[in-house]
Amino acid sequence: MKNMKKKRFTMWLARAAALAMIVLCALPVTVAQAREDSGPLFTEEEQALINSGEPLKVGFVCDRRPVSFQDDSGELAGISRHLFDRIAEISGLHFEYVPLPGGDITYQYLLEEGYDLVTSVEYNKENQAAKGILISDPYLSSRKVIVAKESFSFDPNAEMTVAISTGSQTIRKVINGQYPNFQFKDYSSMEDCLDAVNRGEADLLIQNQYVVEYWLYKPIYNNLKVIPIMEMDDQLCFSAVTPLDKGAPLDRQERIISIINKSIAQISDRELAGYVVASTFENMYEYTISDFLYQYRFTFLLLGIAFIVICVLAYTAMRAHINSIRNRADAKAKGDFLSAMSHEIRTPLNGLISLNYLMTQNTDDRKKMSGYLRQSSSLEQYLLSLVNNILDMSKLQDGKVDLEEKPLDLKLLLQTSEFMMRDGMKEAGLDFQLLENLPHAGILGDANRILQIVVNLLDNARKYTQKGGRVTLQAEQSEDPDGRILTTIQVADNGRGISEEFQKQLFLPFTQERNTVSQGNQGIGLGLPVCSLLAERMGGTLSVESRLDEGSTFTFCFPTKAAEGMDENDPARSGPDSRDAKTSEKSVPKKSRPRILIAEDNELNGEILAELLKEEGYEVLHVEDGKKALDTFAASAIGEYGVILMDLLMPVMNGYESTRAIRALHRPDAKTVKIFANTANTFQEDRNKAFESGMDDFIEKPVNIRELLKKLDF
Repeated sequence: MKNMKKKRFTMWLARAAALAMIVLCALPVTVAQAREDSGPLFTEEEQALINSGEPLKVGFVCDRRPVSFQDDSGELAGISRHLFDRIAEISGLHFEYVPLPGGDITYQYLLEEGYDLVTSVEYNKENQAAKGILISDPYLSSRKVIVAKESFSFDPNAEMTVAISTGSQTIRKVINGQYPNFQFKDYSSMEDCLDAVNRGEADLLIQNQYVVEYWLYKPIYNNLKVIPIMEMDDQLCFSAVTPLDKGAPLDRQERIISIINKSIAQISDRELAGYVVASTFENMYEYTISDFLYQYRFTFLLLGIAFIVICVLAYTAMRAHINSIRNRADAKAKGDFLSAMSHEIRTPLNGLISLNYLMTQNTDDRKKMSGYLRQSSSLEQYLLSLVNNILDMSKLQDGKVDLEEKPLDLKLLLQTSEFMMRDGMKEAGLDFQLLENLPHAGILGDANRILQIVVNLLDNARKYTQKGGRVTLQAEQSEDPDGRILTTIQVADNGRGISEEFQKQLFLPFTQERNTVSQGNQGIGLGLPVCSLLAERMGGTLSVESRLDEGSTFTFCFPTKAAEGMDENDPARSGPDSRDAKTSEKSVPKKSRPRILIAEDNELNGEILAELLKEEGYEVLHVEDGKKALDTFAASAIGEYGVILMDLLMPVMNGYESTRAIRALHRPDAKTVKIFANTANTFQEDRNKAFESGMDDFIEKPVNIRELLKKLDF
């Protein structure tokens, strides 16, 4: 940067010296010549004009550094200002400096605005020959130069576009006389003209050498060059603003020009050269931050690219590190999950294997066999609950659980949960109470899912409360301003409690807190997360307050609407589906029971299901795939089969394809035969796909025989 400034300073110094020499050589008037006249410098009329003290309004062009320009305070500055100050000192005239506006300035405008003088006027033949226009002797001599791109080749006979700025309008006539093929394009400032040449909008700019050299130090114009025009000298003078009426008297204007000419004659060549040098150094082009950025734009671009590359590499490395950590965490979580799953599944499987062995050893002992079967049923229910929780968690996380919104009796639902948990609470030696205040017991909601949450909370309270403790189920309701019913269900116990640290992760999947009370009652940590997600799907919340050794309170809140028109005979008041065998197994005459076709590729499952249905008095046929199911139904008599239990995933033809093919058969019972999906695929999309294929209902595996019998009773 210092070398650059030194180089620029040297260039300016050389230029200033050259300009001073031009001034010294160009102006023939000297102080010695002026002193030969020993009489008064000004006439009586001129002195009277001076003595009037009336300031002369001087218009100046604002962007002609270093000749004339507007400084930061709005005043005239540059060589012209130095000269005016010296003229004022010699003559006693007073001047008022007013910047000229942009655009082409007419004499009409100058007259209307009351201007007396205009500075930096080109001293040329056109102005000298104009009748009624008064101009002074030239006070500064330079030359006109062409500014063009480095690749520009000057051809005086070619058609070219010349950029012209405010204050340079008389140059049109001068240039037209020299170069008749040149066309002109107007711009508001000298900088706009240079930009036009730089962009290629104009071919060249013709202007005073002093002026263009100031701007060419701007880095953005580094690709522009200066071409001297030897036959076009550039002399600057002052012009008096005269009336448009050529016959009007010009006494006042003539006296002003005469005073200025006599004052200029008193200024020595050396003094004028000093003004040029001083103005040049005072107005050296200021190197700005934008110039610096432009000059080193490619360096900054490379640095920017390098920075971006570094950031991308750093980001990639960071992502790789994060992914590595995440993969290790995922691997650990999966390992922990598989370990927990292994433990939880192996425990009941071990019991079932042991029970199976004991049953084979005691087939003749009905009492022992009855006990083994009860224990086996308990283990089966645990395994089923385990699988259901895993499926629920997966479906809830994927947003694939659709909640029902049907009328239900919340009071009856809570009574059902109390009934379900009463024996377990009694066996655990706990005091169990139900407290409720439900002014709007009839609400809309999913009874089974609400019951699932309540029973899960009650079962956890039973597991983690010591013998002799207390468990309370309490429910209250209120109405919000929008008319919705806000139900709050709390399950409180005075058991061991939960640590503050573990409360933060209580509703995360696969998390458990081990303590002395809970040992032997461990699950895989899915019950509460499933309940929390279900509560969120209902638009509600599930929260906990707990202290170690004092107990826990789980609060389940959810908004809903009142169910209008519910009465005691409404089936909805029965709450969730009952699975009591006494209500499920209805006595139906065997002759009215439909014949059933089972399509099941797993031979053992098909045979067991067929045997169960035969025990209930149904006629059953089992086939191994969907194609055989289609062929069997197509070959049967009309109305022979009333129900088809269709597995979904089978070889040859799956259940969806088989169902569509059956529905497409040209026989009256093809549209009326009941087809139930019988599958372990329980996601919502599986249900939707089954119904879209033409199935009537959906039965989940493992099959709940009582539920199946209810569906077959139509």
